[in-house]
Amino acid sequence: MRENVNFEFQSESQEMLELKRLREQGKEVSEALNKRGVKNASEEISKILEVDNERRRIQQEHDELLSRSNQLAKQIGGLMKEGKKEEAEMIKVETGKLKGDSKRAGEELRKVESMLNDLLSKIPNAPSEKVPAGTNENDNDILETNEGRKPSVSEPLPHWEITSKLGIIDFELGNKITGAGFPVYMGQGARLQRALVQFFLDKGIESGYKEILPPILVSRDSAFGTGQLPDKDGQMYTIHDDELFVIPTAEVPITNILRGDILDESDLPTKFIGYTPCFRREAGSWGSHVRGLNRLHQFDKVEIVQAIQPEHSAKALDEMCDHVSGLLGALELPYRLLRLCGGDLGFAASETIDFEVFSSAQDRWLEVSSVSNFGSFQSNRMKTRYRDSNKKVHLIHTLNGSALALPRVLAGILENFQDARGVEIPSALRSYLPFERMDYPS
Repeated sequence: MRENVNFEFQSESQEMLELKRLREQGKEVSEALNKRGVKNASEEISKILEVDNERRRIQQEHDELLSRSNQLAKQIGGLMKEGKKEEAEMIKVETGKLKGDSKRAGEELRKVESMLNDLLSKIPNAPSEKVPAGTNENDNDILETNEGRKPSVSEPLPHWEITSKLGIIDFELGNKITGAGFPVYMGQGARLQRALVQFFLDKGIESGYKEILPPILVSRDSAFGTGQLPDKDGQMYTIHDDELFVIPTAEVPITNILRGDILDESDLPTKFIGYTPCFRREAGSWGSHVRGLNRLHQFDKVEIVQAIQPEHSAKALDEMCDHVSGLLGALELPYRLLRLCGGDLGFAASETIDFEVFSSAQDRWLEVSSVSNFGSFQSNRMKTRYRDSNKKVHLIHTLNGSALALPRVLAGILENFQDARGVEIPSALRSYLPFERMDYPS
């Protein structure tokens, strides 16, 4: 079971990287942040600690003023009972001054807390020791490459030509209805898309994940909790009148299920899986790299999420990577795994393994999944904790991964399973569909 502590979440009062960690391991955190290319990391940490020292000083002053005021209030009550009104009135004058000083200290405290958390909110998570230094995707470590299905034609067509010939995805119709980056799946294309979602969900449930169908709109607190805000403010679609955000990934609502909760250690790990459409503004606008399904504003994705004790999160990351590898292997797609370097790492992640499917027609690799360990970064923002067998409360570790993002998986199937007549359906999906092939019109 989990205990909700009725925690009223206020994003401006939360720590991101834990202050205790910055105080005790400032040098190590600074060196880790240097992997990301964070400039002047040691100076930023020093500034944060200086502001925190000021916050603690004002907090102590504020607490002492309140304590003194409470003591005097008790004295006033006792004097009034004894009929010593003049002495009571004299002390009331002092309590009036203390209240003024306390109010001033409280206002100063709020200003310093706001400054502190503004500084903290802009600092990304510290990469783990496994993360290589580097500035961009060219510095990522290739961990593993797996052979898969290859097209049986000498000159494979790119998927956007295949979909046009088959009539299964209409990009122009999506542009007419909404705009670029919003495709319309039609006929066999819609059914294949649905089959992929069902296949991914079924495999996740078989692996012990609990299915969740979450909202696709989230509050600012939820977006802040998982690290989308303030980092990706400009990349999310916003409903301004209600201050709601359209989700870029199911990670956001599913992970926030645990926001403010204290979990029992016996209930760990918590494993969720969910399918949602996803929405991202930063779809790009140049060249073949954004053609067809390569980069979209709206796409479907199945997400897996875990919450687990810190000492088990590294193993959980390996388990989640094995799960994604199993999906791609079952679909017979050529794929590879990469460990992202510091410069290519997401804001909230401490370690990320990317999965890429090879596009035979485009002769390049397409990312289909990122599996990440966030350590305590997200749980610290969300105040998600667990209680161990000794009744001590600790921050939990959170992880998530795409299992899988559909557009480029579908592109990989279309390009790698094509032949002269059309596209064959991978055997793993045939029980979900009434057809084994999609043939070009004669």
